[in-house]
Amino acid sequence: MARVSVEDVRDVLCIGEVDIPDGKIAKMIKRAEVAIELELGKEIDYADCTEAEKEAITVLAAIYAICYLTGGSAVGLNFSIGDKNVNVLKDAPPLNVLQSELERILFHLKQPYVGRA
Repeated sequence: MARVSVEDVRDVLCIGEVDIPDGKIAKMIKRAEVAIELELGKEIDYADCTEAEKEAITVLAAIYAICYLTGGSAVGLNFSIGDKNVNVLKDAPPLNVLQSELERILFHLKQPYVGRA
């Protein structure tokens, strides 16, 4: 079984602890877990889930993190210091790519199981 970690979410976006504190990302992971549970209609534990569930939770938490970074940052994402320009999300995948990935994962997770019990 797999576990969603704070570092998994950071890796998707190529960000560090300075950009979003651990506690914030942990809350995003929990919110993503609940959203995926509601979408799939089954209980999921982000600390003990399948690889596919881990991916869905991680990608959704990364989407939440992008929303936090673009709308919840007091100093903003893009800023200049002298002739230096800084963009926290410069290496992050576009939001629509993450959204498409989440939809693809959810589609496959929702497929009914056909087999023998």
